[in-house]
This record gives sequence, C-alpha cells and structure tokens, in this order.
Amino acid sequence: MNNIFVRHKWDPYLWILPSVLLMLIFVIFPIGIVFRLAFSDISRAGVVGEFIGLGNFISAVSAPVFPTVLMNTLIWVVSVVGLSTLIGFTAAMVLNQPFFGRKIARSIIVFPWAASLVIQASVWNYIIKMEYGNLNNILLNFGVIKNAINWRATYQIEFIWECAIGIIVTIPFVTFTVLSGLQSIDSSYYEAATVDGASFGQKLFNITLPLVRPSLTVSTVLNIIYVFNSFPIIYTITKGAPANKTDTMVTYLYMLAFYDQKKGPATALSVIGFLILCLASSIYMIVTMRKEEAL
Repeated sequence: MNNIFVRHKWDPYLWILPSVLLMLIFVIFPIGIVFRLAFSDISRAGVVGEFIGLGNFISAVSAPVFPTVLMNTLIWVVSVVGLSTLIGFTAAMVLNQPFFGRKIARSIIVFPWAASLVIQASVWNYIIKMEYGNLNNILLNFGVIKNAINWRATYQIEFIWECAIGIIVTIPFVTFTVLSGLQSIDSSYYEAATVDGASFGQKLFNITLPLVRPSLTVSTVLNIIYVFNSFPIIYTITKGAPANKTDTMVTYLYMLAFYDQKKGPATALSVIGFLILCLASSIYMIVTMRKEEAL
C-alpha cells in the first residue's frame, strides 16, 4: 500500500517559513531601519536626511552625562539580575519542597510579576514619600522612629530604591523559571546521594546546580535583556532626575529623543545598547555552554 503522505526534504523549511517571515517583518526589518537612522542626519521634525557616518555616535558618546548613564546602567543590570537570580533561586528551592500552603505561597510570589510595572512603581513611589508615605506611617505607629525619615534624601538613595524595586518585580520570573527546572530533576539522584551520605552542599553543587543550569541560563539571558531595556520603574519614580543622575541608557535615550529632540544621537544610543546586549548575552551563553561541556 502506497503511503499517501509523501515527505520532501524541504518540508521542515516550509513549516518554519511563517516564523521566519514574521521575524523578518517585525524584528530584522525594524532593526535595519534603526541602523540606517543611526548613520543619518535626523531633524527635530523627524525628517531623515543625508548619511553622516559616525556623527550621531560621536555626539551621543561625547555628551558629559554619558559616562554617568553608562555606569548607572551597569549597576542597574548587575544588581537587579544578580540579586534577583540569587533570591529567586533560593525561593524556588523552598517552593520545591513539600509543605503546608505551598500552592498559596506560589500564588503570592507571582503577584509582583503579574502586575504592571508602572502600577508597582507608582505604589512604591507613594510608599517611600516622606510626608504621607506608608513606610513612615507604619514605622511611626509602631514607635520604631520618632520623626519621619526622608527616604529620598539624595539621588543615590533614590537609585538604590529603584534597584530594589527592580529586584522585587524580577524575583517571580527567576523563581518560576528555576522551579520548572527543579521539578524536572529525578528524585532518584537525591535518594542515591543521601544513601552515599552526601551533605546538602554536595547535593546542591553536584546535582541541583548542574541539572538546573539550562533554566538558569534562560532566566539570566532574558533577565539581562529585560532589565537593560526596563523603562517604567526609573521613569515613574525619578524620570532620571536630577540632571540625568539616575538615568539608565533606555530612559536617557527616551529623554534625548522626545524632550531634547535629538533623535539622531538617541537612535545611535539605541544601536549601542543593542550591541552591548548582544555582546553580553553571547559571552554569557558561551561561558555557560563551555561549563556544560566540561561537565
């Protein structure tokens, strides 16, 4: 009996063609436009002019505030991704253990991830207000402090608050990504390790971390991209004030494009940010893959 369904060698390419077309239209094509704009003169009205080479890049990088913005971006990404990964991994380890109310705990920890970043930033902005913020009210009512504290006395403290909020809203994503990896680990590995007398630390470093590394890699790479491009928290709380001291790359290029009407340098900054992300993600992926091959 002849097979009705005849397979051709080009069948796989046919099935992935819609995805490729969508990538070309909504990802590759816009990126190409941004690169073209970055090397072109753009008027305040947004009219694209002649090719000017690296003029926009030189203008963006030579700005006096650029080193501060770059350093803020580095601190923002490293602190938020690093601490949220550490705390999220710990939370995933706890939620992976059987205990009473585990389903409720999992539901509670997902709340910060489900809510809008603008809403959460606005709520925290209200909480840390000196005059009528909930944080001061609670501490005053419990007698912890006698006078209201200005939780936003300096821009450094404000930036620390922004990083803390970024960590809080990022923890759920890491937790559930790692938790999915933990649940895929066969319990027989731990049972065999227990029989051999392995300690908690030995189980953690020899079983858990190697087997959950793919999930950690995914969460870390996506976190680097999401946190680097995060806009709502910083813009809602400080808008980069004072004088761009709390700006990151994304908020600064937004201000540059729509407030200062310098669309050329802003486009160049977006290209620089894109290249930084590609480089950072590639390095992390290469290092992680080499560790997995070594195992």
